[in-house]
Amino acid sequence: MSDSMDYFGSENEIFRNKELLQVSHLPDGDRIIGREDELTNLANAIKPATRGNTPNNVLVYGKTGTGKSLCSKFITNQAVERAKGNDVSIGVAYVDCLQESTETQAVQSAGHQLNDQAATDISIPHSGLSTSEYYRRLWRIVDNRYDVALIILDEVDKIEDDDILMQLSRAVESGKLTESTIGVIGISNKVRYKDSLDERIKSSLCEREYVFSPYDATQIREILRSRGDAFHEGVLEDGVVPRVAALAAREHGDARKAIDILRFAGEIAEENDFETVTENCVDQAHEREETSRLAELISKSPSHAKLVLEAMALLTQQKEGDNAPVTTNEAYDLYKRLCERDQSEHLKLRRVRDILSELEFLSIIDQERKWAGRGKGNYMENRLIDDPEVIIAACNESE
Repeated sequence: MSDSMDYFGSENEIFRNKELLQVSHLPDGDRIIGREDELTNLANAIKPATRGNTPNNVLVYGKTGTGKSLCSKFITNQAVERAKGNDVSIGVAYVDCLQESTETQAVQSAGHQLNDQAATDISIPHSGLSTSEYYRRLWRIVDNRYDVALIILDEVDKIEDDDILMQLSRAVESGKLTESTIGVIGISNKVRYKDSLDERIKSSLCEREYVFSPYDATQIREILRSRGDAFHEGVLEDGVVPRVAALAAREHGDARKAIDILRFAGEIAEENDFETVTENCVDQAHEREETSRLAELISKSPSHAKLVLEAMALLTQQKEGDNAPVTTNEAYDLYKRLCERDQSEHLKLRRVRDILSELEFLSIIDQERKWAGRGKGNYMENRLIDDPEVIIAACNESE
């Protein structure tokens, strides 16, 4: 055994506390950089809850990685602590609507998080109940255990049915809750999400609306420096944090991706037995993050969106240059043939146009409207942002 290879690598330690660079990590307030106004707005909206009164419902918009979920979790946790001083009990449930995408799943998740079966004698099974029964049990739990319940619906635009918004926002008004009250924080990447809601939901849910703008290079640099103690002292070379911040700010202003790049850079240094994290590690990490990001985005996309992307990538390969434009009609024609290949029924052209717009929103493609000439109208040119081979590989990996 003494002569066997040590697969755990060298003794050069890069990370001191890697958890500080995980997406799931909820930092202390002094580590939340550049979001003081947003935190103040959220606190003002739900402040009534700390005294046992009904908080304002809130919709929060902004691109991925702008701190929406982070700030919402932090401020609701702080509200719970402040309320204790007023002898008020607040319960918080965080529902990821990307994972809990049906009304039933979302209500079940909220009920499960807010429940303590030993105290309520109410069970919340993972399945087997009707949606209406999950609601009845949720109301009983909230009335029995809390003065106020705060429910965070992250990526609320991914939920299949917005009836849950009506139920939650009008629970007190409709008499479902009699001893307590409830507040909703809806989080969406789509700034036009509210436009898709029923007018009745808009009137009761959209009491406060806040937009989180992308971080700039200075803010991202401060965010990364605030998590510098994830590494051992002296491990990060001087140019690493500014390099990561510049890359992130130039491309997306996404703090989450910036933190991922910094973590990947540290992992690359470890894998190569380097004593320090260099700018070259950052460049390699940037490539790894792009591949990881694409794989994650595409894996979460509907099957027809993957087929549209595959059609785009194949057409781009056929043209000269990786940045060659593809018209919507060209993409649609090949998409239909791919549907035949997979023995699935193709969507209409209008829906494929919508999918391409959604892909642009996710920063997977760029779109530009072109004028075809007098009497010919306009058409849309679509360009892949990433290498078509990477797109095809990501589509295949996610199947």
